[in-house]
Order: sequence, then structure tokens, then C-alpha cells
Amino acid sequence: MKKRLISLAVAGALAAPLMASAQGTHVTIFGRLQAEYATIDIDGFRNQTAITDDALQSRWGLQIAEDLGMGLRALGRVEFAINPGSGRQQTAREQWVGLGGDQWGELKFGRVQSPFKDFAGGQTIDPFAYTSLHATGSGGLMVSSLNGYGAGDNGFVNSAVRYDSPVVEGFSLSALLMPGSADKLSPAANNFGVGGDPTNAGGKNGEWDFQIAAKYSAQFDALGVDVFGGYSRDNRSEWQKDVGGRNEEIYRGGASLSYDEFRLRGQYEYVNNANPFGGAATCTDAAAFGQAVGPISLDGGRGQCNSAMNANGDGYLWMLGADYTIGNTMLVAQGGMTKAKSQGARGIFGASAKRNVENITVGVIHNLSRRSSLFGGYQRVWVNDRNIVVGDADRNVYSVGVRHDF
Repeated sequence: MKKRLISLAVAGALAAPLMASAQGTHVTIFGRLQAEYATIDIDGFRNQTAITDDALQSRWGLQIAEDLGMGLRALGRVEFAINPGSGRQQTAREQWVGLGGDQWGELKFGRVQSPFKDFAGGQTIDPFAYTSLHATGSGGLMVSSLNGYGAGDNGFVNSAVRYDSPVVEGFSLSALLMPGSADKLSPAANNFGVGGDPTNAGGKNGEWDFQIAAKYSAQFDALGVDVFGGYSRDNRSEWQKDVGGRNEEIYRGGASLSYDEFRLRGQYEYVNNANPFGGAATCTDAAAFGQAVGPISLDGGRGQCNSAMNANGDGYLWMLGADYTIGNTMLVAQGGMTKAKSQGARGIFGASAKRNVENITVGVIHNLSRRSSLFGGYQRVWVNDRNIVVGDADRNVYSVGVRHDF
């Protein structure tokens, strides 16, 4: 009995500091579960149907905050993506630690989201973000490079610092810097682009990449106005310079106008010197039911990714959409175009012809409650790619799904 009492006393003494250190720290478990019944029918190939969440909407995570006093907070976030339809193992999303203040904003260190994804346009103006009907990634309306600097579903930047300002008179600012120059952060391990991790936004030999965005939001009676813009720069490393690579630049502008239950939204991007190593000359293949390398599919056209530019080439993308809410139901219509300009041979990169892609989407989102919703719709994509010898492959996408937040 005495031994048991002594053991309990020792355990209590050890637990006391842990409990005390937890006081004042708030940990919130959050997540989202989604599954779609989607069919993708690419001209010239048999269609594919699956119940899955390849767009990586499903996730779970921990949001951590501690009040440090004087208006200062310690912050942290750990988040993982899951796929209920396929049993895919967890993949990392956001993983960062930082500081926040009411007067000066938030500063984050670690693996963070790109401001082009969640701050100025990107996923914020697409009601079908993270579904098979989305405008990014395989949808082809906005740049969604593998390395996270675009608006793609996997828009996360490793080894980065991000600052988000407070809102002052409707104006706010977000800036990201990726200072990492370690070899392990390179999107390609050698001069032939082999062996690296294309999801990395960094590089070796002193590559520093950055992104900055700003927006203005205001409400004038029933009229809501949101205007945004940004600039992204993916600098070439020394070995990319040796093989003919250039510094990639992306300019973005857009707006969203709402009146009562109606909203009109649009976005335009211009890409200069698209990076072929994880940049705008590559693209995520989320919800495409296939694997893609750059703009080229290796499995019979399944990995189409239409927003990719030609290597070291220029191009532009635009989208325009409208939605109208009736009660708990939102009706959505949107469309746009990608134009990759032709590019002559440079370094190890061969010449590429121009590529045009047009896209329309119609659908509906119905909220069953504040946390649960149903969605569905149709997307048509017209591809005019002069680089494809066997002919273009237009695409039809049909999808219905269910989503629940917790």
C-alpha cells in the first residue's frame, strides 16, 4: 500500500508541472471530411469514375494559441490531409509556429500556405475549391505550380516565413519569404531535374524566393467590394542558370463584387519565364485521376494539368464567375482561359508551341447545416495544344459530393 501511495505521489508531482504549463494554452481540434462520386471523361480515352477526395479537401489538425499578455499571442498549427475514399496515408499540410498581436498582425515560421492561395484570390474566390470542379490544378484557370507558389490545392511552401498584417481601414497585406538555400530543399537534385522533390519551392546555391499580396475590403450598404493584387518571384538557382533557367515572375489582380445574394468575381494572372522545376511550367494533378509530369501526362491523358506554361515561357490566365444564393443553396457558374505562349529553345529545353485551354463550370452547393453540405456540377474543358501529336483531349467532369466540418 505504501509503495502504491508513493508511486501516486511521484506521478502527481511529475504531472503537476505539465498541467501547469498547459494552463493558458488553448488547443483546438479541427477538421473536414469530404467524398465525391466523380466521373472524368477525356476524349479518346475511356472514362474513369471513383468515390474519393483526390483534391485533398479532407484534413484534420490542431490549432494552438497561448495568451502571452500585452496583446501578444503564441500560435501554432499542425495539419494533415487524408483521403477517405482511397485510404491514402496522411500527407502534411500546414505546419508552423509563430507570434501574433492585435496591433501588428501575425508572423509564422515553417510550412505555410502561399498568400496567392488563401489571401489574395486563388482558392478564396472559387466556390468549388478542393473538388473535381475546381478552377485550379487540373481545372486550368489559375496557376497552381507544384511548389506551392500558385493557387493549387497543394499550395504549401516549405522553410518559409510569412507575415499577415492587421486590417486597417479595409486594407491588409500578406508577404512570404522562402530563404532556405539547403540542397535538401531543391525541387530538382541535378541539372537534369532528376532526384529532387518538385513540391519544394526552395533551391540550393542561395536561391531566395518571395511573394507579396495586398487587398482592400469594404461594405457600402448592400454592396460589398473586395479588390486584390500580388507579385510572386521564384528565383533560379546557380545550376538552373547554367542550364538556361530564368527567374519566374507572376503578376495577379482581381476583384469580387457582391450585392445582396449575388456575387461577381474575377481574376487575371500574367506569368513571365515559367520555371520548369516545380514552377508555373509544372502543375498539380489533383482530382485528375492520374499522374502528370509538367503539362504532359504519362498514363494515357489522365493527368491533364492545363494551367501549366511552357518551360521558360510566358502566358496568362483569367477566370470570371458568378454565384447567387437562395436560402441555403448557392448556384454557381464560372469559366475562363489559359494561354501558354510559344517558346523557343533555351538551354536544355526544346522549343514549345502555344497551348490554349478554355473552361466552363456550372453547379450547386446546398448547406444542410452550418457544418454539412452537398455539392455537384459539371465542367467542360476544351484543349488546343499544338504540342500533342495525337490530337487534343477535351474533357467532361461530372461530380456530386458531401462535406462535413468538425
